[in-house]
Amino acid sequence: MNLSLLGPEIVLGVIAVIIVLLDLVVQKKGILAAVGVAGVLIAALVNGWLPMEPAKYAFDKMLVSDSFTVLFNFAFLGIAGLVILSSVDYAKKFRRSQGEYYALVLLSTAGMMLMASTRELISIYIALELTSISLYVLAAFLRDGKSSEAGLKYMLLGALSSAVLLYGMALIFGLTGTTQLDQIASSITVAKAIGQSALILATVLLVAGFGFKIAMVPFQMWAPDVYEGAPTPITAFLSVGSKAAGFAVILRVFNISLGHEGFVDWQTIFAILAVLTMTIGNVVALVQSNVKRLLAYSSIAQAGYVLVGVVATSNSSQFAASGVIFFLLGYALTNLGAFIAIIAISEKTGNDEIAGYSGMARRAPGLALALAFCLISLTGIPPTVGFVGKFYLFSSAVEAGWVWLVIIGLINSAISAYYYVRVLKIMYLGAAPSEEGVKASAPVVTALGLSLVGVLIAGIYPGPLFQWVEAAARSLIG
Repeated sequence: MNLSLLGPEIVLGVIAVIIVLLDLVVQKKGILAAVGVAGVLIAALVNGWLPMEPAKYAFDKMLVSDSFTVLFNFAFLGIAGLVILSSVDYAKKFRRSQGEYYALVLLSTAGMMLMASTRELISIYIALELTSISLYVLAAFLRDGKSSEAGLKYMLLGALSSAVLLYGMALIFGLTGTTQLDQIASSITVAKAIGQSALILATVLLVAGFGFKIAMVPFQMWAPDVYEGAPTPITAFLSVGSKAAGFAVILRVFNISLGHEGFVDWQTIFAILAVLTMTIGNVVALVQSNVKRLLAYSSIAQAGYVLVGVVATSNSSQFAASGVIFFLLGYALTNLGAFIAIIAISEKTGNDEIAGYSGMARRAPGLALALAFCLISLTGIPPTVGFVGKFYLFSSAVEAGWVWLVIIGLINSAISAYYYVRVLKIMYLGAAPSEEGVKASAPVVTALGLSLVGVLIAGIYPGPLFQWVEAAARSLIG
């Protein structure tokens, strides 16, 4: 048993407990955010010491440390750090619960890291529940009507999806006699002979269970209401952290245990769902008037794009896996930047309606420019990481022979440009309802600046990130 492979998660757990205890004695609650950021940095330092090549295993190969694990760990820690920084002012709304807020963010992050590093079904389920239960509470943290509704709806639908997922895992265990992903792969032939129909049902249940976590159509019904009602920093956390963790698990499960010699044509299932997800997400986003609901449907559409890459990995394509990972990292930076700008603007205006952003370029030129840059990246226009990510993702799908799927993806990208540009038009050409300036605090500006620098550098000079992503893809698909 190599407990050191759990080092980053242990650090986050310890820091979460420390924050809760500190909350009982400190008067200046900003200290809690500082401790949270320090914990993230310590966990990142520990994560940097984890082995990558060759991979190391712990707990009877239930846990793995490889390039894939380390890269996603850094991504989740970066997301958590930016969310905590952007929450410094917002968290004042929670009054006596600020310690619990930061602790739950760290515990949810630890769950996401475990999701990326586990290679066994029971461990995957436990990690997923650690992530989800923390997010259920965080979604309802404002304790007003919308937030309470968001938390309740998320919890009820999340519990249903978890039950579906667990039933699928139980079927696979019953047919293969194991919960280890690599052993499931080697038992496929025997499992087929026992019950082909049961195996197909198990796959469908896994797709449905994981589909809820990534807000994939037709399991996306929770996303708009939860995104609108949850605290805005948690909406940002949900939109990137939970989604990235979900796709990390999907890549491991469907490429290790249910790979190209798997028991069902899961790539066709994902191809159909990719078309539905990106099309419905983009079309419904066209008519949204609330900026958080707009980004909710945008997030659904982005999940559809990622599914295009997931389909391409069905041929054990390292290039496709690299495209998926790079796109997820770029999307995380971009969407976090957009939400952090929205946090700063909404805190001053008290308005999440798109109409409330009218003339914002004159009231907050820096924030408006930052939001505009992130929306351009989400559209996929150079020189942003969004353009590089889509090019990488769609190129891998073309190489794998899914040309028709890429064409639909490009059409959807063109559709998405309309609602992104609509926000830009309102900010730059609309009449400002007030001349009062909108300024952001230092922590929010720092978080926003870090996101924007990442979006720009990864868009102009993606080479170093490419190399790391390719190493992660090799460890996933050997």
